[in-house]
Amino acid sequence: MDHLIVVAHPLIDSITMKLARAFALELQELGHRQRTADLYRMEFNPVLTADELEPASNTHSAPSEVVLAQAAVIAADAVTVIYPLWWATMPAIMKGYIDRVFSRGFAYEATNGQSRGLLGGRQCVLITLSGSPMSLLRETGQWQAIDVLQDAHVFRSSGLELVEHVHIESVEPPVPPEYISGSIERVRACARRHFPL
Repeated sequence: MDHLIVVAHPLIDSITMKLARAFALELQELGHRQRTADLYRMEFNPVLTADELEPASNTHSAPSEVVLAQAAVIAADAVTVIYPLWWATMPAIMKGYIDRVFSRGFAYEATNGQSRGLLGGRQCVLITLSGSPMSLLRETGQWQAIDVLQDAHVFRSSGLELVEHVHIESVEPPVPPEYISGSIERVRACARRHFPL
């Protein structure tokens, strides 16, 4: 299988990035091909322009970075998206990637307020991290909001089959090495579970 991993964290040695590298390595060890789009290291521009809201035409074309990013999604059998939860949502660079890449006419189409996903036939894994414990996220309703606004509204609405959302909770510095290694094993186990040989 061909996999696309999209990850967002400004620190190259963050736990988020360690999880992305571990997931990619596990996929490779399972015999899959993977490509990682590291949004910060790519310096992906998250700002949606006015031209991008209009269909490409003779007067303007889609930006090359968007065309390349969409081609990577199309080429993938599975898309894994990895990011920390900041203010109970994705970092701005990831939201900008979604705005620009998962655009109308590419990831979905809509008529009379009803949308239809266009990325069917692809599996999706979400891996998120937060400083809050899961019990607090559930108790305050934040987890329900994340499920509705991110899991369902962005990824499932695009037609992706969301096979698992792995959430790593209580990530507050200093994070014990054993917690990091346990979290790495969780994401590697996720890859083994859904994408066996």
